[in-house]
Amino acid sequence: MTGRLFGLGLGPGDPELLTLKAARILRSVPVIAYPAAEGGGSFARAIAAPHLPGGQEEIAISLCMSTAREPAQSAYAEAAEAIAAHLSAGRDVAALCEGDPFFYGSFMYLFERLATRFPVEIVPGVSSLTAAAARAFQPLVARNDALCVIPAPLPDEAILRLVESAEGFAILKLGRHFSRVKALLAAAGLLDACTYVERATLPDERILPLSAVETAPYFSMIVGYRGLEPAMTTRPRETAFA
Repeated sequence: MTGRLFGLGLGPGDPELLTLKAARILRSVPVIAYPAAEGGGSFARAIAAPHLPGGQEEIAISLCMSTAREPAQSAYAEAAEAIAAHLSAGRDVAALCEGDPFFYGSFMYLFERLATRFPVEIVPGVSSLTAAAARAFQPLVARNDALCVIPAPLPDEAILRLVESAEGFAILKLGRHFSRVKALLAAAGLLDACTYVERATLPDERILPLSAVETAPYFSMIVGYRGLEPAMTTRPRETAFA
């Protein structure tokens, strides 16, 4: 008998947005694993902290915050073997993942290394996309609208092509790409159709019209709508912009 690996989606940051299932598993597993900034803390563990009973063994996956792929892959390979040792000994392991495990989630790198060797269960979480839309009162799509999710590091022409391919769109991973992306949307006449959301659901959350923002961190997003559904651009009286 081997242990089971759980990929736990923790949601966007608010500990109350964990699912009941994720909270139950966090309280019961003997081992947890989570990504951590090299020499720093772990956002994923901080989200889970109110739900942890204490006394669990912890595996911190130290990641270099770099655009290079190889250092992170080496860290995940090392962590996968540490997790495999616990699973082989019959101990369940919960791998913590910000947002949802399979929506730009780090868990997929453990999944590809362990899923053929051990039983795995994925517990979905509230994604950054749906959290940002909820906090900004910005519906994503309606009726027959299409939605496109776009990473900001893509080239200009690719971003514009994807924006034009759907009625609703979200641009993630802004950071140092923010000024370029904002200029692209302005040139396309979409600036007023976009909402900027930073660190959704956290105490330092910021939600503004895109036109009012000059710089952005990595944990930020642009949500926009270019379709014809009037309800998609209606703001409630008490908006997040107030």
